[in-house]
Amino acid sequence: MPLLQVRDFPDDIYAEISFAARKEHRTIAQQTIVLIQKGLGREETNRERRRRLIEKCNARIIPDEARAIDVVELIREDHRR
Repeated sequence: MPLLQVRDFPDDIYAEISFAARKEHRTIAQQTIVLIQKGLGREETNRERRRRLIEKCNARIIPDEARAIDVVELIREDHRR
């Protein structure tokens, strides 16, 4: 991931970002990324972000073969036995 360094950053803006980061339970780097995304019109809603992260986690955890298994049908089959 690229590294961004800003020289001569105004103290008052840094303080505002720091305050907002604490309020949102983010690091200063995370808060800065969020603010830049908003400024560029690339803001993502919380719901969209959660959906994207869940899909990313599921892709890592559940192999494609396991997704094809119908869990409900397996339970019904077990009950029939």
